[in-house]
Amino acid sequence: MKKFLIIFFLSTISLYSQEKVTVSGTVYDNANNETLIGVSIYFPELNAGTSTNEYGFYSLTIPKGTYKIQISYLGFTSISEQIILTDNVTKNYKLNEEAESLGEIIIESDIEKLNVRTPQMSVNKLTSSTIKKIPVVLGEADIIKSLILLPGVTSAGEGASGFNVRGGAADQNLILLDEAIVFNSSHLFGFFSVFNPDVIKDVKLYKGGIPARFGGRLSSVLDIYQKEGNSKEFNLTGGIGLVSSRLLAEGPIEKEKSSFVVAGRASYAHLFLPLFDNDNKAYFYDLNSKINYRFNDRNNVFLSTYFGKDVFGINDSFVNDYGNTVLNLRWNHLFSDKIFSNLSLIYSDYFYGLTLDFVGFEWDSGITNFNLKYDFKHYLNEKFTLTYGINNIYIKFNPGEIIPNRADSGIQAEKLTDKYANEFAAYLAAEQKINDKLTVQYGVRFSNFTRLGQDEINVYADNNPVIYNEEFKRYESAEAIGTESYSRSDVLASFQNFEPRLSLSYLLNNDTSIKMSYNRMAQYLHLLSNTNSPTPLDVWAPSGQFIKPQLLDQYALGYFKSIKNGDYSLETEVFYKDIQNRIDYINGANLVANNEIETVILNGQARAYGLEVLLKKNEGDFKGWLAYTLSRSEQQTLGRTPNEPGINSGEWYSTPFDKTHDISLNGSYELSKKWTFNANFLFQTGQPTNYPVGQYEISGLNVPIYDDNRRNADRLPAYHRLDISATLTPEKNKNRRWQSEWVFGIYNLYGRQNAASINFSQNRETFRNEAVQTSIFGLVPSVTYNFKF
Repeated sequence: MKKFLIIFFLSTISLYSQEKVTVSGTVYDNANNETLIGVSIYFPELNAGTSTNEYGFYSLTIPKGTYKIQISYLGFTSISEQIILTDNVTKNYKLNEEAESLGEIIIESDIEKLNVRTPQMSVNKLTSSTIKKIPVVLGEADIIKSLILLPGVTSAGEGASGFNVRGGAADQNLILLDEAIVFNSSHLFGFFSVFNPDVIKDVKLYKGGIPARFGGRLSSVLDIYQKEGNSKEFNLTGGIGLVSSRLLAEGPIEKEKSSFVVAGRASYAHLFLPLFDNDNKAYFYDLNSKINYRFNDRNNVFLSTYFGKDVFGINDSFVNDYGNTVLNLRWNHLFSDKIFSNLSLIYSDYFYGLTLDFVGFEWDSGITNFNLKYDFKHYLNEKFTLTYGINNIYIKFNPGEIIPNRADSGIQAEKLTDKYANEFAAYLAAEQKINDKLTVQYGVRFSNFTRLGQDEINVYADNNPVIYNEEFKRYESAEAIGTESYSRSDVLASFQNFEPRLSLSYLLNNDTSIKMSYNRMAQYLHLLSNTNSPTPLDVWAPSGQFIKPQLLDQYALGYFKSIKNGDYSLETEVFYKDIQNRIDYINGANLVANNEIETVILNGQARAYGLEVLLKKNEGDFKGWLAYTLSRSEQQTLGRTPNEPGINSGEWYSTPFDKTHDISLNGSYELSKKWTFNANFLFQTGQPTNYPVGQYEISGLNVPIYDDNRRNADRLPAYHRLDISATLTPEKNKNRRWQSEWVFGIYNLYGRQNAASINFSQNRETFRNEAVQTSIFGLVPSVTYNFKF
């Protein structure tokens, strides 16, 4: 009987394998041989399909036979053909753009039936075509500013760096550029992002249901890929604006086999300041590059880099410079037509420098990491796909160093203690089609974080760096009772976490589905900042003896509908986030150049919950979307003992990222081939803040009093503005390769004076108390000339 069962089992497997064949390949843009991400590959007779991965590869195992295959991608002409499948076959496709355009950027969402079916939710995608159309300040197209128009995404305001997702802090966003971690995403303290839109190929923002291959942050993953370069012909693309200009060059190294792309961007408004007897300076520049070589259909190698720097100075007595450096060497390899792999070696560095000549010293700090990751995607059959891999990151933290630069300054050199850590992760995830209606993604990520030895670490009485003063009813920094030194190989602390992920989609009909997701995330790095918006001076710190890893549990439920064959789409989601070990700060915490940072930190908890709605019109001369978010984001830090009150008397209080109402309206109207008009309107509930509760007089001056046990109890006025732009595309001479366009814009059309902050002080002339509002922008016109050759 056993022999019979074994023979029957092996025969069944053999029969199954004989009846199935695998069709795989890569999809390219026919104009430049760039691979295309997220292209739909669909067999309507089988109701089976897949999409291309981040490198344009697809694989699908289906029964032998003759079928119609459909290859479709928004903005490109679809391909539909009959194929006869008798054996495994490699089928590469090249798609043509529906209409030639000048690098426009379109926000693309789930309008295909296949996308309604997939369990992936809480994700927004931007591909090469609405960022440049979205009106922005000073006419500089900006990816981060475009994200603010999506549901669940806000910022700390104009001129503030970073962004917030579903009530999370800016440091809870994992920002990846060609898989490399970017620690600071802003130029000029938040006025611009570090991402040059000309060189960006694909952008995805994961807000929930985050795949198991990602980890290390709690709120979101911003996954950005750069272009690979045109392997057919040489091209130049660029733009000239009021404050900055861009230039991109791309072309083949070996035609049809290898290519390069180099893109530079720089601001130059500071060059005109000397004309007005102004010695100040504020500028940025960045450089992107990428080289790829296709050895054969199974092996591709990529080398991509990014370097960006900001400089801000006042009369040469105060000079601030900071920036990012990224280097990534990747190897794509196909082990078979079902197993795709990617091996990456990554270097990432964020540096911050400050020169204070009037004081007589320089300041230097930063964070550096070396990352090795190996990812696999295994296409088992049309109903089951596995992804798995490992990731190891070695991190060095330079909290800061004071370097005297003048002999008479009297300042002594001082080096804050460097910190070291290693973060390892392994993951396994699957996507399984249970039946025609139910599809599930599930998996787990295991993470291990090791805090390594350092030259010197403080020791405190009772191992407690923060004490509670019973007499004055306040938390205070403890004095270290000594120090200990460790070798680099020593382990100061170690943390392990299993991070399960689950997403599912249930199809109500061909155009409607319900989706659910749960994900647990662990974050071991913390950006120490007690301001509403991160600044370059903020310091990253690792988890250790006194700082615990942050842990997140997020739940989401959504309803998704494609209307009129994708002409319209509706996405609605509700979410709940619970965060353990969220960092909080004692009153009066000093974070700058603090070598005892643990003495101002307490561990608390946070929560965020809300409703998101996104209604989009995807086709026609008029396109656009309406996004609305209703949410709360709160934090609580309880007392460690019954005698301690905790922060804010142990009560929940609004985080600086709490925006009850967030409304975004974006529209684009194509009047003719020459003229396109765009507009967006934003409304956000005012940012939480603190107003004084009283005043006292000292030496004839009235000084406002703030209640330390009443955090973020007030709000700034509501934020809102209207932006418009018009794009003029001259008629193109068919015999000329030169293409161009003019973009005219007005940011904040009705000149709303939105409050960046409100300060309370005594007027020196009237000696009366007054509230002074600081606003950054009023009405700002702009003009940009874009070209392509």
